[in-house]
Amino acid sequence: MPDPEGHPTTGEMDLFTVLKALSDPMRYHVMATLVRQSEDIERTCTSFGLPVSKSTRTHHFRALREAGLIRQVDRGNSRSAQLRRQEIEDRFPGLLKLIADNPTPAGLANIAPNETTGA
Repeated sequence: MPDPEGHPTTGEMDLFTVLKALSDPMRYHVMATLVRQSEDIERTCTSFGLPVSKSTRTHHFRALREAGLIRQVDRGNSRSAQLRRQEIEDRFPGLLKLIADNPTPAGLANIAPNETTGA
């Protein structure tokens, strides 16, 4: 059973849900961006520069969270996202390398204004 914030345990992460979450180009872009950054990076959801409304952005991050790919933490009036790197590697060995080795979908490669600081 997912925790109170909606994060599933490693054992609850299933491949179908993960692949469905990754099938959207914007969600894939978020994952590809996080995979290429250091392990302890935590970014606000707005820092990815997704060209969508706030409600659509919320939907995308909820899909990633419910698939078990990211952990979200409330930070006042915003939420931060962090890749669940070790849990993903434990459950689906090699998945993060595949994401890192494959480019972000065309048209989304330059939408994140500041990938290092998350600003």
